[in-house]
Amino acid sequence: MNKNRRDFLKIAGLAGAAGLLPLGKVFSANSAAGQSNTCTLIPTETAGPFPLDLTANTFYFRQDIREFKTGVQLNLRLKILGENNCGPMPNLRVNIWHCDKNGLYSGYDQTNNAGQTGFTYLRGYQMTDANGEVEFITIFPGWYPGRICHIHFQVYVNSNYAAISQLTFDIATKQAIYTANSSLYTRGIDPTTLNADNVFSDGYSYQIVTPTQNFSTGGYDAYLEVTIHGSGLVGVGNIEKENAKQFILGQNFPNPYVDQTTIPIHLKRQSDVTLDLYDLSGRKVAEVLRSNMAPGDQKIVVDLKALGLPMGNYVYQVQVENESGVYRDCKVMTFSN
Repeated sequence: MNKNRRDFLKIAGLAGAAGLLPLGKVFSANSAAGQSNTCTLIPTETAGPFPLDLTANTFYFRQDIREFKTGVQLNLRLKILGENNCGPMPNLRVNIWHCDKNGLYSGYDQTNNAGQTGFTYLRGYQMTDANGEVEFITIFPGWYPGRICHIHFQVYVNSNYAAISQLTFDIATKQAIYTANSSLYTRGIDPTTLNADNVFSDGYSYQIVTPTQNFSTGGYDAYLEVTIHGSGLVGVGNIEKENAKQFILGQNFPNPYVDQTTIPIHLKRQSDVTLDLYDLSGRKVAEVLRSNMAPGDQKIVVDLKALGLPMGNYVYQVQVENESGVYRDCKVMTFSN
């Protein structure tokens, strides 16, 4: 991994970025395929035996998590809403992970999951955009004995709070996918019912998704609204409080923007400030600023059109360095027409 990417992902309390690729174009016209939970808090579920700590594995910052795994393509979109005002929650890290078509999880070598140590497939994280959304490209999961087909997800709000839950799929659509693709899903249809599953047996109405076919990809689209504690203005945790002693990074405005946008920063003391832009894969695409700045309110103007960058979502990272140490924070910006 190159140094630029590693530095970007070692953000205090956050690791990740929203998608630059126009994945929204992958979703078909009828891809409102999913469940609106009308701002009812998502049930908390176990992380399961195979979560891995994605914050410690920066490789997992990616939108396409398939690697070498075969299966029916699944384009998954999650929209994160705040319980307090039912509004979208931007700049939150969302982790997902699930088993492959044969019921195996990467990263572990245990009974019924032998030989998977060292693998990293079907795990990834992104960061919510201005609409509170993240998007992933994966495969439709298989199943394993005792559990119905499912996907794990975690919404990391700050270092004090993360919401952990799971989603599952409409039974009829799921079994039809397995049946129509029996050469891939050789274990056959999923034998476990929702009522027999030890996670969903106490209720699943806000966790079930109905996939819709996407003829352009040959796969399926899935969408779920996820309500968590908080609102558009989320609380901070211990790590974020340490950052706030040195600087406060604001949301760029306007956002989305066409040509130029302004990034506000409030410095508590004189500091060396670095501002870089990164794309979906963690590559640094532009060095915007390297400057020693005085304390107080500062504004940095960014013109992505002048930088020759295509439209899409980008992450801007600010690094502040002074006698107290090095501090980083990042947010998502949207460059559109």
